[in-house]
Amino acid sequence: MSEPIYVDPARRHDFVLLFEVTDGNPNGDPDAGNLPRIDPETMQGLVTDVCLKRKVRNYVSLVAGGDEGYRIYVNDGGVALNALHEQAYDAEGLKSTGSKQKREDVEKARQRMCRTFYDVRMFGAVMTTGVNCGQVRGPVQLTFARSHSPIVALDLSITRVAITKKEDADVVAGEDESVDERKGKVTEMGRKAIVPYGLYRAHGFFSAAFAQKTGVSARDLALFWEALRNMWDHDRSASRGMMACRGLYVFTHANGLGNAPAQDLFARVTVRLNDGVETPRAFSDYSVTVKDTDLPEGVTLTQLAVGGA
Repeated sequence: MSEPIYVDPARRHDFVLLFEVTDGNPNGDPDAGNLPRIDPETMQGLVTDVCLKRKVRNYVSLVAGGDEGYRIYVNDGGVALNALHEQAYDAEGLKSTGSKQKREDVEKARQRMCRTFYDVRMFGAVMTTGVNCGQVRGPVQLTFARSHSPIVALDLSITRVAITKKEDADVVAGEDESVDERKGKVTEMGRKAIVPYGLYRAHGFFSAAFAQKTGVSARDLALFWEALRNMWDHDRSASRGMMACRGLYVFTHANGLGNAPAQDLFARVTVRLNDGVETPRAFSDYSVTVKDTDLPEGVTLTQLAVGGA
């Protein structure tokens, strides 16, 4: 049985991803007190491509991290990147020491890194830090996600009854020894930022030419689509609220170069706020229309997720 065309790494793929957040912070900005990222001109919410790739990496590590070729390079496992570079040199029987590595040795190490790490193969990496494993330009590229409507970032105060410092938690007796009076604080104050609701849209691209150079397989691509649909269910936290995929539309071309401009294909997926809705608070407040007829010759549309299904 042949593989579906949307997992064929020899073809070009362009895709639209829709996802939502309810009462959560999808991507905090550390330069703004971790408030949700916002375009100050339009007040639309933003989620970086790096944030989305992090979720993909975590999902792949969860479901396939133990398989050969599916380790994650950019990880929080405590292993320094240069140590991973040295492992590649050792696996190839090469020396990683010295002020400069030979060009052919760097290329062998680069290929080893592509074979070993899923995210290097798919997203690329700059691996010239100290132990040089070269640079890889990945076939998968994502744009920032942008909310369809303006969002309101709420910065809420929260309290905690547990005290951090011992001196703040000490208790001294008052004039009436049967009554204890606290010295200092009785609660800790904090803040929590949320977006009441936001429907975000991101665009992505898969280059067959770069996939050939990094060795992407049909399984790699199938796992990527699976991650975009399911990664939200394995990335829960109190700060993120409720996040979910609400649409994944993949335009597959007949060849590696492509048969139509990506922007023309993306324009076929439109999101509209329903009449009478001033403040969207649910996905049902929007209508998503997909023009799937009269596609350019050589282009096939596959709707891998529609409304979260």
